[in-house]
Amino acid sequence: MHFLVTAIGSYGDVHPMAGLAERLKSRGHEVTLATNPYFAEIAERIGVELLPLGTVDDYQRLIANKNIWHPTRGLPLIFREGALRHMRTMFKSVSSVYRPGETVVVCHMLDIAGRLLRETHDATVARVAFAPSSFWSNHRPPRLPGTWLGPNTPRWFNRLHLVGGDWVFARRVIGRPLNRFRRELGLTKVGRVLPDWWFDVDLTVAMFPEWFAPPQIDWPAPLACVGFPLWDGGEQQLSSELSEFIDDGTPPILWTAGTANRHAAEFFETAIRVCQRLDRRGILLTKFPAQLPNSLPATIRHEAFVPLTKLLPHAAAFVHHGGIGSSSQALAAGVPQLVVSLGFDQLDNADRLIELGVAETIRRPKLTVTRATTALGRLLDARVAARATEVAAKCRTNAIDLACEELESLAP
Repeated sequence: MHFLVTAIGSYGDVHPMAGLAERLKSRGHEVTLATNPYFAEIAERIGVELLPLGTVDDYQRLIANKNIWHPTRGLPLIFREGALRHMRTMFKSVSSVYRPGETVVVCHMLDIAGRLLRETHDATVARVAFAPSSFWSNHRPPRLPGTWLGPNTPRWFNRLHLVGGDWVFARRVIGRPLNRFRRELGLTKVGRVLPDWWFDVDLTVAMFPEWFAPPQIDWPAPLACVGFPLWDGGEQQLSSELSEFIDDGTPPILWTAGTANRHAAEFFETAIRVCQRLDRRGILLTKFPAQLPNSLPATIRHEAFVPLTKLLPHAAAFVHHGGIGSSSQALAAGVPQLVVSLGFDQLDNADRLIELGVAETIRRPKLTVTRATTALGRLLDARVAARATEVAAKCRTNAIDLACEELESLAP
């Protein structure tokens, strides 16, 4: 079989899809990974063909836009610049490698072009979702920025939000340009894009376990919840310098604002001050060192990128933005978490982590040294660590293999 795996977004989006691509290849299939060439090294390392989507400049221009981290402006920006702006060229690219009767298309959540192949080429298409907030439910709606939804809000209120979100966001931001392109392809107009058209596929694979988010009766069908992928290109080992730092004292607090975040100087300034106030060592993870002071205290270390699978087992606590990749890696490592959320899936993930008893959360605009110090003081309690260890035992699954089995069942 030939699998066309698409990945749109940052490392948190590309790594799980690359993990699927790598495992499918090891199971004897031919695999093409379609993603921005910024991540070409990943495709080369796992030994699969790269189908470039856009340019490196496209990716760098998008993450340079500060609005990408705005609670309500970020998601429309991602759709406009990450999915819709390049929709035509992406469709041309994925169409060029599609093989009738051989290819299964494995679509990232932001992928429109791959979904269109189901109608234009009668392709077999699976949609991959990383976080529970990908799915709307009138019974347990996701907690999203700019809404007043929660587990206890009435269903009529939830349905009202869905209707409003459909008109304000889905139809205007996605539906209009999508339907213009559909006319060019000779396809009929789509009415409700989300969730109806988006999940009208042969299979939806949810890359999280049912104990983290029990499937709701109004989620897409057919659906397979397989577990957390926990793939982050973890072949890279800790450097000798980092290993020495870790071994030279008590477990550090690990801080990251996300691999694509170039606008987190205040976050890292707070991190340094909190570590000093707690008399704790810290590791700051960012690929953009201009966000950091010119010199760091001896108890604080900067790393550009280290696989969380290798680093988190050495951490006392993890302070992060709440993306599902970071959240699940910390769950698997048994590390207490402080989620400093902004938008996207982060608020919903934080709620679920809190329900598990392993996390606290502070919205980014309300992050202060005092609040973070107080929250971390509670999280560093031995009882929270014990609960985190208990939850970690549930994360040890073969989720990627399970996902591959589900995808293989779709053989044309």
